[in-house]
Amino acid sequence: MSTENETAEGGRRHLSGWSAKISRLVLGAIPVIGAFFIMDTPSYLGMAILREQYYGLFFALIFMSLFWLFPASSKSPQNHIPWYDHILALSSLVSGLYIAFYYPDILRTLGNMSSERIFMGAMTVLLVLEGIRRTGGPLLFCVGIFFLLYARFTDYAPGLFNAPATPWPDLVTFLYLDANALFGTTLGVAAVVVMSFILFGNILFAIGGGAFLSDLAMAAFGRYRGGPAKMAILASCFFGMLTGSAAANVASTGVFTIPLMKRVGYPAHIAGAVEAVASTGGALTPPIMGAAAFVIAEFTGLPYATVAIASIIPAILYYLGVFIQVDLEAGKAGMKGLPKEELPKLRQTMNRAYLFLIPLCAMIFALFILNMAPDKSAFIGIAAALVAALFNKETRSSAGWIINSLEDTGRSMIAMTAIVCMAGFVIGVINLCGLGFVLPMFLSDVAGDNLFLVLCIVAGASIILGMGMPTVAVYILLGVLMAPSLVSLGVPLLAAHLFIQYFGTVSQFTPPICVASYAAAAIAKAPPLTTAMSAMRIGILAYPTPFLFVYSQAFFLEGPALEIIWAFLSAALGCLMLGCALVGYFVRPVPVWKRILSVPAALLLLTATDFSNPVSGLIQDGSGLVLALFILISEYMAKSRTQHL
Repeated sequence: MSTENETAEGGRRHLSGWSAKISRLVLGAIPVIGAFFIMDTPSYLGMAILREQYYGLFFALIFMSLFWLFPASSKSPQNHIPWYDHILALSSLVSGLYIAFYYPDILRTLGNMSSERIFMGAMTVLLVLEGIRRTGGPLLFCVGIFFLLYARFTDYAPGLFNAPATPWPDLVTFLYLDANALFGTTLGVAAVVVMSFILFGNILFAIGGGAFLSDLAMAAFGRYRGGPAKMAILASCFFGMLTGSAAANVASTGVFTIPLMKRVGYPAHIAGAVEAVASTGGALTPPIMGAAAFVIAEFTGLPYATVAIASIIPAILYYLGVFIQVDLEAGKAGMKGLPKEELPKLRQTMNRAYLFLIPLCAMIFALFILNMAPDKSAFIGIAAALVAALFNKETRSSAGWIINSLEDTGRSMIAMTAIVCMAGFVIGVINLCGLGFVLPMFLSDVAGDNLFLVLCIVAGASIILGMGMPTVAVYILLGVLMAPSLVSLGVPLLAAHLFIQYFGTVSQFTPPICVASYAAAAIAKAPPLTTAMSAMRIGILAYPTPFLFVYSQAFFLEGPALEIIWAFLSAALGCLMLGCALVGYFVRPVPVWKRILSVPAALLLLTATDFSNPVSGLIQDGSGLVLALFILISEYMAKSRTQHL
């Protein structure tokens, strides 16, 4: 199951013959070599190999595959590799192997400049820029160019951004060789943590874990009104939690759920929007969050459990908002559930639960009980999945699914690694030019003491930068650029990182570049922009939720129990009122004036109570509660009177 986004430049090549076989071999080798290093096999063999040497080999294989599989443009050959891409692939191999073989010597002589190092650095910078252009599109390519030009011509920058310029030889050498740049933390996170969990997800789906989740969702919700949409929410949540790719989720689950939603009465654009939003939310859902939880823990230095626990209430509110709108849409249209005979039997479905539960429980046991690192825990889960596969007749008789899972994992890492490498360049420039100190001061000058304005600026920038990117890569880039500025302005560390994670992720269904919405629209045969706008409406809770947990730690399950419970219940009622306002239905069609009143009721209830000022908090929540109860009770009574007539 690939989690890779297609490039806007020309899609992927479809090779045949020997070039296809070699390409598949290299792709399959990427996770195999990764497992060799991640599980510390060299140390057991008495070999001293630095992590950066593994990163170099990983870089070489990834960028070779990139130039083989991603054409330069839509006019480039699509079914064979042209000579210039062979040269770029060979150059990538040389660049990565230079690090793999010579990094111990490089460390001892890091300050030495040589023509060889300057040439290798310049070549690698150009390779990464061309790779990001092919896989990430023009926006990210321009971001990379901007930071390189800024580092070179900093002495021309105005005001706070002015600093001594870095000559080209020093710049390319630093970005290539320094541990704070290309072969640093960001590439390490991709090559170790992210790859481990993508492989875990691919293996889990290959042995039948995905089919189990889909059938479980159908058995649980299929018979209720709007059942296929509710089933899509549950299945896509689980799928997205494992893969972290909204577009891949839509492609895998949408082909099944979207036609079912249309069949029971959902308009095509609504069916597509529900699938897009549900698939996107998986990357925000603990415990795995599409591997983002482990990456956030790595970046913040906080325990993984802290990140996962803090994400519980925000994720519940996200899906509660989606679920309420889906249910109200079904009630408004008078929809029914699917016939019982078309649904899988729950007991038969649970007979296959071991295919999902054994690997997941093994990974959680390794993570929390054995206190193993996330990447090693993922491989414990993979080992358990391989054992579970022996009890499945379909996977026991053939090993082809293992080879396909390895290839899919390698293929999934290509676009993400290109973006991560560019993020490494951005980190290098930030360290080199002192931007880590300058950006917070700049935001403070622009917004003054208005934290809300700063958050709005960062939210907008996160959505724009995240458009079209894999969700984990979105976080890595934004974690480098945006999160430190928020922390320096007083936002709690975890809240700052989850804030940018949320807004980077919702770019998947937010126009104009919303890959999840467009993928769902294609399946639903609906207008893309109409589907995207509907997705924004259905997923609207994703936009205010990050502001809620910045201003109130109660949404992170921190603080007095009463404050946490009240904050959640108040926000949950706010979700219902927002759904009534947007859909125009509760137990009957809601009059326009009550829909208008539902908006302030929702805002009053969603805004966290200030328990340090109980009088204003009581007035705020009391006003929202009274308004909400008036609307809901009056609507219920109006329907009762209608039924008795």
